[in-house]
Amino acid sequence: MRLGKNADKKNLADIFFHQNHGGLILLGLIPYTALVAFGTKALLATPVLPCPTFNDSTLRYGFHAAFVIAMVLLFYFFRYGGHLSHRWKPEWDTVPDVVKEDMFFAKACVDDLIAIEMVFKAPVQTILGHKDAESEAILRPFFPVPDNGSLWESLKRTAAGPRIPRPKHIFLIVGESYTQAPFDDAFAQLHLVDRGKRFRANPHTIQIPNFLPAGLVSQPAITSLIAGIFDDNLEINEKRPFWDGQTLTSLPRQLKQLGYRTALWYGGSLSWASLGLFAKGMGFDETYGGPDICPPHAPSTWLGVYDHLFLAAAFQKMCDLDDDTPVFHLVYTTSNHGPYTIPIRQYGFDPAPVAQELPDDMKRRQNLLADLETYWYTDQALSAFVEQVQQRFPDSLILVTGDHSRKVIPFGSTLYPDRECSVREKYCTSFAMYHRDLSPDLFPQLRIGSHMNLLPTLIETIAPKGFPYYSLAPSLYEPLSHVVTPYHWLDDQSVGYYADKIAQPLCPRDAAIRREVEKFRAEKDAFCEVTGWIVRHADTHLKKAGNLL
Repeated sequence: MRLGKNADKKNLADIFFHQNHGGLILLGLIPYTALVAFGTKALLATPVLPCPTFNDSTLRYGFHAAFVIAMVLLFYFFRYGGHLSHRWKPEWDTVPDVVKEDMFFAKACVDDLIAIEMVFKAPVQTILGHKDAESEAILRPFFPVPDNGSLWESLKRTAAGPRIPRPKHIFLIVGESYTQAPFDDAFAQLHLVDRGKRFRANPHTIQIPNFLPAGLVSQPAITSLIAGIFDDNLEINEKRPFWDGQTLTSLPRQLKQLGYRTALWYGGSLSWASLGLFAKGMGFDETYGGPDICPPHAPSTWLGVYDHLFLAAAFQKMCDLDDDTPVFHLVYTTSNHGPYTIPIRQYGFDPAPVAQELPDDMKRRQNLLADLETYWYTDQALSAFVEQVQQRFPDSLILVTGDHSRKVIPFGSTLYPDRECSVREKYCTSFAMYHRDLSPDLFPQLRIGSHMNLLPTLIETIAPKGFPYYSLAPSLYEPLSHVVTPYHWLDDQSVGYYADKIAQPLCPRDAAIRREVEKFRAEKDAFCEVTGWIVRHADTHLKKAGNLL
């Protein structure tokens, strides 16, 4: 059955014998059967421990129940590497960065069962098996590889000149699951992002309502933003060459070229996804994790310190470190994530606006309220941080986005009984950009965009004319007919998702979903192939990048 996945209709036998070594597999059944017979006989020959018997039925059932429970606990004790809590199981994200510097000992720290799970969860991607000739054919229409074999030259661009006076402070704020849908007028009665809307209402704030993230989950999204190439689920953040070298498309590397000190602030541990090592490798001068800058034992979720506590500590440290050097801060929060158990009222937050227009039956659903209130809390914490930045550093260029989207609108509830989540609401994250000298008329369109447009937009906003930089995508100062990621595509009329081959018009939001539809497939494949090429040639490409620094 497993091998049959390669077969088409009536050629199963042909595929089995000629592509999957079927003859050898059948011959292998002979020693395999003998081994199973020997092992079974040996197992049956082992001593049998007698099971206690009890005449009393209560004791008998109690003993059997206790035995089963004990075996389940023992299984999870070993499964979680000597703990009974999933939260504390030793896994790759909990191995300290200093240990990861030695890959042998770092891997040895992970429990064997967890290590095996990691191996099966991360099979070798097909794209890594491509030959150079295959890659060049895919890349040629969009990113032709020159004769010297360096892909970087096809990504090179030249800045047109600054749009605003050079800011001393730049902030790229990435909120966990900070989705676009709650900002839509259709869901205003939920009051989830009222404070965030005040920031967007500023005449100098630019916002884009249809904005695609670089990943469906956190790791590929933040990795892509930092490296300037799509991670494409290849987990380049976990590959040693990327810890030791930089991509020429790297966001911190290129801002350093413009004279900025670069700092990463993450609400969780920097061991998560090897973020600390990867960020340093990509060019960040400084990296700070929530547990490092917050008081000891600061309350946290399993991902990181509560947003308002982390952002307060980060802001204070930013102020303490501020000097005459221009600085770029990438700030990444964690709290807007399940299981939504943050006791926000305990910290002085009153989420009453969330429930004020909800029907009574929805107000009684505690899990739903916890979900909505956590989202509201995230918006409050992020917006308060932005307001502090605007007051303390008034020249700041501020970009606010989400790492990806999540389903937060309660579709199918009493409030929205006849609505279903649209493709746009499911996949589009939020984006807004502010500077006191920005205005909408600087941009040819503000309808569509993506994470990969942020790096070139930042550079085109502040860089002197003629500054050379590297980017996969054009900036928002250029007209965009469409945007593409490894997962979805978006143009002025519709949004689509490659995995399901579905598409849906952006307006009206309840338009029917179309099946077996995909656009810009060749461009999507080229974006992915860029990453595959760089991963396969990491030793030479990252060295070439280093030589060009």
